[in-house]
Amino acid sequence: MEPEDGFPEGTFDRQDESDDARFYGAARLVAHIDGTTIHALTEAYRELLPAGGAVLDLMSSWISHLPHDVRYERVAGLGMNELELARNPRLDDHLVHDLNREPELPYPAASFDAVVNAVSVQYLTRPVEVFRSVARVLRPGGLHVVAMSHRCFPTKAVRAFHYLDRDGRFGLVRRYFERATGYDAAETLDRSPAAGDPLWLVVARRVS
Repeated sequence: MEPEDGFPEGTFDRQDESDDARFYGAARLVAHIDGTTIHALTEAYRELLPAGGAVLDLMSSWISHLPHDVRYERVAGLGMNELELARNPRLDDHLVHDLNREPELPYPAASFDAVVNAVSVQYLTRPVEVFRSVARVLRPGGLHVVAMSHRCFPTKAVRAFHYLDRDGRFGLVRRYFERATGYDAAETLDRSPAAGDPLWLVVARRVS
């Protein structure tokens, strides 16, 4: 795979370079972080996301981790498995879309007040292109929230995520935002609960 936007060769290589549609074709109705960390992520969303806004759950599955008592104008989901998306009760609409094959999001410009990505950024092989497209679909001042932890499907995670620690992952995702352009300076937040999986957030706003 060719390096993207000046990243070192091999940064986005994976152990399994086969078609992602095949890997994600079987529904996995499992939680990818533990219950305590899910609660911490939900509380972070409660704090960060605008109530009544339009939200895109990027690389979505059957759980969106949004607070159940907060109403949003719209919650759209974009993911890789139709059954998982159809089982997600928070989604008003959803699309199956492979971002590694086509990083341009299938939504009009300025469609959303917030875009969230929960523990899936490690699977993007063309992240700068995806982040650039996220900036396009965000409204001015809209928020892009990337949540990370330490779990993954190891054969589909890019090489960098296997070797980087928390601070290294923070730095890598900040570089995605910087190279994508269209964002204010990214902020890093460690919201890891005292007992449970780690929870690391990188957040940035579309320039207004």
